[in-house]
This record gives sequence, C-alpha cells and structure tokens, in this order.
Amino acid sequence: MALGNLQQPQADQGFLHGKLLIAMPSMPDTRFEKSVILMCSHTAGGAGGVIINKPIPALPFRDLMAKMDIPVTEATPRNPVLYGGPVDTDRGYVLHGTERAGRPSTLAITPEIGLTPTVDVLRAIADGRGPAQWLMALGYAGWGPGQIENEIAANGWIHCDADAGLVFDASMDAKWRLAFGKLGAGLSGLSSEAGRA
Repeated sequence: MALGNLQQPQADQGFLHGKLLIAMPSMPDTRFEKSVILMCSHTAGGAGGVIINKPIPALPFRDLMAKMDIPVTEATPRNPVLYGGPVDTDRGYVLHGTERAGRPSTLAITPEIGLTPTVDVLRAIADGRGPAQWLMALGYAGWGPGQIENEIAANGWIHCDADAGLVFDASMDAKWRLAFGKLGAGLSGLSSEAGRA
C-alpha cells in the first residue's frame, strides 16, 4: 500500500475546499450512499475528498500496520480503517488535527484539520506518538472538471462547513445525520427533486 496522490490544495481553491459534502437521501450511487466526504481539494481541474464515515469491515488500523510491516505495540490503536472512496484504493490518507501543521508533507484542509499522505504519520500513530485526533482511509473520492458541480445541481449532494468534532469525535453511524443537522435541516424535509429558480 502506498500513501498519497490526492491532488494538492492550491491557492485558487473553489467553494467546496474544506467543506463536508453530504450525500442526499436519494443518492443513486451505492458507493456513496449516506456518505460524508471531507473535501480536500476543489479547483477548475476537479475535486477530491475523503469519505469519513465508512469503516472497512474487519480491517482495524493495527492489522493494516502489521500487513505494512510497521511495528505494532500495545500502544497501536484498534481504530477502524475507512473506505475513503473508489479512487486509488491502494493508497492511504490520514486526516488529523493540525498539531502536525508546518510539516512539508501535511496539507492544511481547514484551520483545525490537516491531511498527511506519508508513512511517517502511520509509524507515529502505531507507536503512540501520533496526532491526538486522526482518521486513516484507503482511497479517495474524485471528480473531473465541473463534475461535482453538476452532481450538486442534480440534487445528489449538499454541503456544509466542516468541524473537527464531527470529523473525528462523532460515531461513524451518526456523522451523516449530524452533518445534515449542521444545516438546520431534518432528513424528513429533504426533497429528492432538484429545484429550479
């Protein structure tokens, strides 16, 4: 497994950078059903993010570390590894609090959240020296130019501001509902039809 390859954030980021992208209840693509995605990049060239609420069944972090020949100790967490999306599923991404900010390999996603696609962060987490808040995902979700904007216009997605509490502390099962709650909308009041003004 390799780490990395999610498009690096640039100065000309679009409106979705650092936001949570939330699958609408009518999402037709089962890979994204009830997904919450932290958007890590959004430019004219496309968009990319990491799904933050879909654990890979029976793949705890410590088992993945053992498969990668990274030493596992009593300090190695048993957190689940997440399905980050259908692109580059052999690559890993670690979302974490910004205590690692300033390192050349760490990308700032929001003031509270960074992304590190290098093995050194995995080694640190495995031996208990890693960031206090973190998620590890395999793969990411990616869109070509204009694709995510079209999917939003077709009522496939809605977005809201990201916060570290929802990303790192909320239970996996609650994140989708909580993300909708940030918008002040109840799930029962959402329409599956795209609006026209």
